[in-house]
Amino acid sequence: MAIADDIHIRKEGKAGRITLTRPNALNALTFDMAMAIEAALIEWADDDAVALVIIDAAGDKAFCAGGDIQDLYEHGKAGDFDFGRKFWSDEYHLNALIADYEKPYVALMQGFVMGGGVGISCHGSHRIVCETTQIAMPECGIGLVPDVGGSFLLARAPWKFGEYLGLTGARMNTADAIHAGFADLFVPREDWPALIASLCEHGRTKAIGDFAKATEPSGLAELTAQVNTFFSGGSALECVLALEADVSEWAQKTAKAMRRGCPLSLACAFELIAMSREVATVREALDFELRFTWRSQSHGEFVEGVRAQIIDKDRNPQWRIARLEDVTPQTIAAMLAPITG
Repeated sequence: MAIADDIHIRKEGKAGRITLTRPNALNALTFDMAMAIEAALIEWADDDAVALVIIDAAGDKAFCAGGDIQDLYEHGKAGDFDFGRKFWSDEYHLNALIADYEKPYVALMQGFVMGGGVGISCHGSHRIVCETTQIAMPECGIGLVPDVGGSFLLARAPWKFGEYLGLTGARMNTADAIHAGFADLFVPREDWPALIASLCEHGRTKAIGDFAKATEPSGLAELTAQVNTFFSGGSALECVLALEADVSEWAQKTAKAMRRGCPLSLACAFELIAMSREVATVREALDFELRFTWRSQSHGEFVEGVRAQIIDKDRNPQWRIARLEDVTPQTIAAMLAPITG
């Protein structure tokens, strides 16, 4: 499929516009799409005719449900790890570019926003959600960790919500996403065409506030006590054991959600979120994430996770490290060690 069929990049009025156009694939982000976005952002950075950037997506089901990992799986299965390493390294460069972009970057997110979709939207300066928005970082389920700068966002969520969201892959609705710091404002979907038209005409982000509406209370916020109680442990294992020792329905359900994830990923994700709390920029957090993803095919569980969840869909991954109890501190340290050579 030609890149032109996957993404529509153009200038309209005072705006640089990027529209993902793969609705039948939930607008999954390919490597070529990511590189096209990066090229446009670099060009527009020095273009005085572009006052701001708008990124949106076709269809109702998803802004972007993640990266297109078919090629990653095929190369990894064949033992070609360089493809994935270049993919992640270049994708993270784009994420950092968005986070540091000097012009307003307006992301309009409907439906599913996961993984790579978070990376091209939630680091923007103006993050807009609507009635259907569902944001999540479910990477631990396929043998990865919350990446594309997700660890940085999770580390800055209030209280211990970063650990909860990152280790369970729980989905955030509109109010939850705003509460957790993954989004800024709610604008009803029916108002998006008028908002986009105003942004393109005037090149000023003031219009966003004019269209913004209040949300319902966040259900996530109501879980503050539970999340802080059970996710304040010193490791992913401590968190899940505390949950399993509690008889409440929420604790048992949450423990099961964690146990469905890849043990190695869960253990490393917990550490990554802690590491990302200690840095000041998304770029630094991305460097930490790359340590894991660099090794995720050669020494991790990514290939098996994708096979079980995406390719064969048997939902029965055969992890090399079968339980959180079996993940050693030495294994975690090896996965998160600086990349050399």
